[in-house]
Amino acid sequence: MDFPKYDGSKHPDEWLDDAQKYFCVRQGKGSEYIVYIALSLVDSTIKLPTGIDNIEKLRNALKEDISFTVFKNTNKRKLQSLKYNPERKGGDTSYFISTFRKLCYNAEINDIEEQKRYLYKSLPNNHFDYISNEFYEKMKNVNSINELIKRFEEIVLEESNLIRNGSVVALKHIATGKYLSSINNLCYTTGSQKQLIFIGSSEPVPNSLWKIEFSDELATYAKNSIKLQHVKSERFLGLYCLNTGYNNRFNYHKSPLNNHTEVSCKEKNKSYKHSDWKFNHSKLKNQGYLKSNDIINISIKKIYDNDKVEFLRSHDIQFTIGNDTFQEVVCHNERLGGNDEWCIELIHEVKIF
Repeated sequence: MDFPKYDGSKHPDEWLDDAQKYFCVRQGKGSEYIVYIALSLVDSTIKLPTGIDNIEKLRNALKEDISFTVFKNTNKRKLQSLKYNPERKGGDTSYFISTFRKLCYNAEINDIEEQKRYLYKSLPNNHFDYISNEFYEKMKNVNSINELIKRFEEIVLEESNLIRNGSVVALKHIATGKYLSSINNLCYTTGSQKQLIFIGSSEPVPNSLWKIEFSDELATYAKNSIKLQHVKSERFLGLYCLNTGYNNRFNYHKSPLNNHTEVSCKEKNKSYKHSDWKFNHSKLKNQGYLKSNDIINISIKKIYDNDKVEFLRSHDIQFTIGNDTFQEVVCHNERLGGNDEWCIELIHEVKIF
């Protein structure tokens, strides 16, 4: 293969390094011969001074030519127009970082603060975008491009685990290691006789997948009203109460085996009053955004019972329907404990059978 000419479309350092490797390693030529050959491969439109007799003189001469200024400015403009597209939107972070580093090298942008500015400008201009919001906080004290890329990858990894409006999730009960589940049209035989809720498989299966919905793109612990829609049945997780007809009083149904509040799936429309849930981190405060693998407590207000707050709980108690047994899920207003902890898991690939 013939070695390419230098025409100003490649960084002089890179072209000369490649030339030395090619002629020294592949053809066993010495430095004087390499300089002679390299000079002959410089495009005729690039006028070099006389007296160039070593690689460094040639390197400096190529960098002093106007073509190198144009080359650097071209790469700066490419940096200015470079845009990062998250992988959830079809982007490729590895390719983006490779391009970013190459453009910085070509434009001879070596100052870390300038690199930060270019990287930040490449991020989406979306008010809700997590990467943009977290960038400068995460980039404090970064003083090398390797560390810059490492921190950026950490932000990208965190962003990929954020729970977004419309995400499909599974809720694992921490104490038992099993998932919150429901089965389309399988109903309680007591109480509301609506679609039952139970703790099922130790793996997230189709019956344990929920679509999470809230008002913003990202769910935060500060503003955290959510709805959970069972993917297979399209019904919403919530409470069900009965109008007794006496002084417009409503009674909440009791769970199958105790005096706690029954939890069911009912209604396919989003106006279902008893399907607005709150979540809080079970251990820590000020957690910012809800993300996959957070351990949370989930609560709901009983709007027809003075807005009393009750928490979602499961335990080892089982009830039967026909020949099948189910692990009970309820809401309660007792002291919080291990049975009230849930791990929310983001499901990246959804297969519904």
